[in-house]
Amino acid sequence: MHITIDEDKCCGAGQCVLVAPEVFDQRDDDGVVVLLDADPGEEQNAATREAAAVCPATAISVQEEVTA
Repeated sequence: MHITIDEDKCCGAGQCVLVAPEVFDQRDDDGVVVLLDADPGEEQNAATREAAAVCPATAISVQEEVTA
């Protein structure tokens, strides 16, 4: 899994941080999401997917790894 964020879309709601604090944080000055781990371990996959799903601004993109 690989995570990307669109800071321009982020509205600072903080839902991602509540759901997956090991993967996401927020900037102190404006609350915009900070990606702590673009390639989280398998143990974080479910929480990371949930964080993307609950993001009100759809600022989080999750790319699943494709196995050949």
